[in-house]
Amino acid sequence: MCSCKSFRLHIGLFGRRNVGKSSLLNALTRQAVSIVSAEAGTTTDPVEKPMEFLPLGPVLFIDTAGLDDIGELGQLRMEKTRAIFDRTDLGIIITEANQWTAFEEQILEELQKRKIPYFIVFNKIDLAQAQPEILAKLQAKKIPTVFTSVQAHIGLDQLREAILTTAPESFFNNPVILRDIVGPKETVVQVMPIDNEAPKGRLLLPQVQTIRDALDGNALSIVVKESEFKKALEALNRPPKLVVTDSSAFEQIARETPSGVLLTSFSILFARLKGDLVSQVIDTLMLDRLKPGNRVLISESCSHHPIKDDIGRVKIPRWMNRHVGGELDIQVIQGHDFPKDLSSYRFVVLCGGCMFNRREILTRLLRCHEVGVPCSNYGLVIAHCLGILERAIEPFPEALAAYRSHQSSEKK
Repeated sequence: MCSCKSFRLHIGLFGRRNVGKSSLLNALTRQAVSIVSAEAGTTTDPVEKPMEFLPLGPVLFIDTAGLDDIGELGQLRMEKTRAIFDRTDLGIIITEANQWTAFEEQILEELQKRKIPYFIVFNKIDLAQAQPEILAKLQAKKIPTVFTSVQAHIGLDQLREAILTTAPESFFNNPVILRDIVGPKETVVQVMPIDNEAPKGRLLLPQVQTIRDALDGNALSIVVKESEFKKALEALNRPPKLVVTDSSAFEQIARETPSGVLLTSFSILFARLKGDLVSQVIDTLMLDRLKPGNRVLISESCSHHPIKDDIGRVKIPRWMNRHVGGELDIQVIQGHDFPKDLSSYRFVVLCGGCMFNRREILTRLLRCHEVGVPCSNYGLVIAHCLGILERAIEPFPEALAAYRSHQSSEKK
């Protein structure tokens, strides 16, 4: 079973307090995941439950606090709930059977605005029946609905079926990391420094996932440290199709990789996997417009203890400061927290996003673009600061074409 949250379908449960969200989640997972009480507002923070939801596969259910909470603390709870929209792949609106008001319409509009697939659950039908005029209105709009009662054991099979049929089609299409670049029997060399940032006895998540993708594509995968890279190339009877390196070793590996061999980084592969590589490549070029003192946001998806030469807090700021010729005002954040107001920033740098699903990365890109703030990625920023961006995106024809077109128009 996949343990990584980012590759799971994120299913958000939204609705008023005490409509039975937690009870439904417990029934779906067949576990007491969420605390259930007749007292409204029992769920105070989003509750996450990863599971293998057959035949759909790995999913992450997110039980949210009621969006009609009250008081100062209630407002904080609602802010956390609203943030779940940013990483929801499939939304489930839950309401009591005889209740459909402007409040539920607001949730519906939010999901529609974000183009998030959704359906509606009329719960507690053992206590009341859905109003015919409401059902007629929803059916006219072809909005899927399910009727449930946990207490009476009604509709749970239909609820599971609705999840399967409403899940976005893209979830069923297995994403590729490098299989479309490196074909069967072709060789990829993956360079993985074992430094202070490497977890003891393990590899970083993007490295593991990239190795697995190469195996799935029947490619020949060679894994080496940066100190053994040249020896690995010499041992091959023909050049590899692709070299993938950790961004921290980009400068050395670019220097030692023969011309004609495609080169990129794990972070750039994940910019394509999780985000919008073309737009991020163009945004990366906006680095050239930064000036000392400009405010920059660096956002990491995982929460780890900073080390002496941390990539996000030390190395990237050092490269960026050198690129602009002075000190930038750089702020680093971690996890799902992301500023609501981005207007004070002149540039945003995202990590590879291995701990996030694609929707959350795309949401961050969208929010940056809405206020005109360029948003790039660790690997792209490092490559540009080192003067090797064009080479680093050669494996991706669309991104390379956009880069060259932009550069050509800038010269004119």
